[in-house]
Order: sequence, then structure tokens, then C-alpha cells
Amino acid sequence: MDECLDSSYYQSEPPFYHAVAAAQTCAQLAGAVCILGSATPNIVQRWNVGEGKSTLLKLPTRIASAQEADAPQSLDLPPVSVIDMREELKVGNRGIFSCDLMQTLDETIKRGEQAIFFLNRRGTATYVFCRDCGFVLKCPNCDTPLTFHIHEKERLTCHRCGYTRQKPKKCPDCGSVQIREYGLGSERVETEIENLFPRARVLRWDWETTRQKDAHEIILSHFASHRADVLVGTQMLAKGLDLPLVTLVGVVLADVGLNLPDPFAAERAFQVLTQVAGRAGRSIRGGQVIMQTFQPEHPIIQAASRHDYAGFYQQELDGRRMLGYPPFGRLVRLEYRHRDNERAENEANKTASRLNSQIEAGEHLQTTLVGPTPCFFSKLRGEHRWQIVLRGPNPVDILQGQRFNGWRIEVDPISLL
Repeated sequence: MDECLDSSYYQSEPPFYHAVAAAQTCAQLAGAVCILGSATPNIVQRWNVGEGKSTLLKLPTRIASAQEADAPQSLDLPPVSVIDMREELKVGNRGIFSCDLMQTLDETIKRGEQAIFFLNRRGTATYVFCRDCGFVLKCPNCDTPLTFHIHEKERLTCHRCGYTRQKPKKCPDCGSVQIREYGLGSERVETEIENLFPRARVLRWDWETTRQKDAHEIILSHFASHRADVLVGTQMLAKGLDLPLVTLVGVVLADVGLNLPDPFAAERAFQVLTQVAGRAGRSIRGGQVIMQTFQPEHPIIQAASRHDYAGFYQQELDGRRMLGYPPFGRLVRLEYRHRDNERAENEANKTASRLNSQIEAGEHLQTTLVGPTPCFFSKLRGEHRWQIVLRGPNPVDILQGQRFNGWRIEVDPISLL
């Protein structure tokens, strides 16, 4: 199971299952060996080594490409520079790129090498609002801000359900014409590079540009054959790409995803930053990573800048031990959806009360109930979402012999959002 950390192995709609866990079980039943490959395995996968459930096989050095006859046997990981964007503002730089990143990109292109620019957000702007009254245009089905896409005839799109509409000329709430876009997305990064470097050939690799058949392969083959100088993209860039001409990786905003209210947010942020940083310096040309952030002191940013998986693992393990999160406890997530928010809330309260009664009766004293609360994305495709989280040594036991009509139940979920 290559890149065993990847969330795409997880089936996030019923029936819930994790393909990695299924492969491990299949191997056990067949008496086979299951190999999990990753530079940044998740906390539970790494913990299983210490518990004797897995065997750790280390690949401590990079192997140079077989095409480079004069290459050394192994290559070092690229150095990472952390740029404090607050300091850029103080010296009058209001752009989305730091001076160091722009200078390094210019040098990279002049040397005939390539660069990857990573931003874990799609679109041109992350939301559109009225500057007079503050009204934010949201999806009527999901109640999340609509993303502005300038390359799609200035349309607003919901990235959760696919709803689209034209950008209004007036505010729907107060009638003002002061409608503005705010935030940063991959489309805007592409546009800014094209404006600053008119001769640079830029490709964008995100969900919007890869909807057509074979689009992934076409974009990647164009970049691999050096028909483009800069590749701008989202999470897809963090996959195991081996591009020898890439000597610069620019992380436009490393803060994305760091502060989500989810116990696995730090893990996901560290993994994607470390993985995308690893796209640089995969040949004897060497390489470097420039990571822009407004939180340079954040432990996750610091660990990723040092390629320090061991340090991140120990720090994350200490935090989870205090809170009883995996691997020190298991989670069960119950989610209820309904088009009537009041009915969804009533059902959530009723079920939580029933579960609490069992816990207080002494049958499951080590199990903690969190909620009920609206999900982080409280409305999805016209349905309101409420959730209950059970945390404990084996919270599945509390569900045995009970009926949960209309509830979606996840055991060992990979996200609580």
C-alpha cells in the first residue's frame, strides 16, 4: 500500500471502510506480507511498530536517478527556508509572494530548471463578500462560502456540492455594488506568476483542470517533458512525483488547514507540507523549498521545515495521550442528517441522552461522549448535520444491541469535520 497515509484509501460514504485496514486483514488471513510505504505514516500506523503489530523497515536516504550516471549513491533532502509573511508586510510587500520566493523563481527559470508552487486551496478567491454590509455569498445547499473562479467566466462555485452561480453585480442583502473577492486560491497563484513572469510557461494542476478524461496524465507529461516551467497545484502535488528538473518548491501559504477543529488536523498539515517539500532536489542538481507562513513559530511548521518526522511524532503522541485520542483510545462518530435542522437537533439530543444514560449506569465508565453538536460543515447538499463522538478503549461496545435508524456510524474515522 504505497503512500498508506493517503485519505483516498478511506471510504467516506457508507459503507465506511479503510482500504489499508482491509489489505492488512486480507494479508493476515492469507498468510501474506502487507507492506505499507510512506515517508510520513499516520500516528497509529507508526505506533503499531512499537506495539509489535508491524515491523519497521527504514529507507534513510534518497536514491539518485538511474539515468544520472555520475550521481552519488544517495541525495540529501532539500533545505527549507521559512518566510514570515508578517515581516513582508512590514517592509511594504503586499503581494502574495515574498521577495525571496520571487528572486529564487527568477533564478530557477533562468537556469532552465522547474518549480512547483503549492497552495491547498482552489479558485481565485476563497469567498466573496459585500464591503458595505459584510454579507458573504454562501451556497444555499451547504451554507459554506462560495469560491470565486475568474477562469470560469467569473462564476461562484461550491466545492462541496457543485452548486454554481454568476457573481452578482449587487449585494443580495443591501443592494450595494461593493462586491469584492477575498482570500487566495490556486487560480490566483497561477495568474500572479503569469503577470510577474510573462515568459514563464505555467500549468495548473487542481480539481478544475483535471475533470476531463486523461487530464492528469496530460498535465504531468507536459511538465515532465519540460513544456512548462512552473506547476501550480493543490494536494495532488504532494503525491510521489519524481521530477528531476524541479529544484524549487514554493509553499505559498503553509498555514492552510493548521487550525481546523479536528484532532487529526495537525497530522494532515504536517504530512502534506513534508510530502510536497520532498518534490524538490530529486536529482544531482539539488533543490530548495521556500515555505511562506504567518505562523512561523508553529510546531508543525517548524517540524516540517526540518523534515523532522520523529520530532513531530513524539509531540503529536504526547498531545493525544493527554486527550485520549488514537492510538490511546478509539473513536466512533455518529452523524445524523435531515433537511429540517430542528428535527436533526432533536434526534441528536435524544440519542445522546440515551447513550449518556448507559455510560452513567456504569456499563462504559471509560467511554466519553462529546456532543451533540453541529458538524463543522453544518449543512451539506441541503441537509443539516449533527454529530456525536464516542471516545474510549472500545466505544463500539456501547452501540451493541441498539437501533440507530437514520444515523451514519463511523468506527475509527479519519476526520471529525
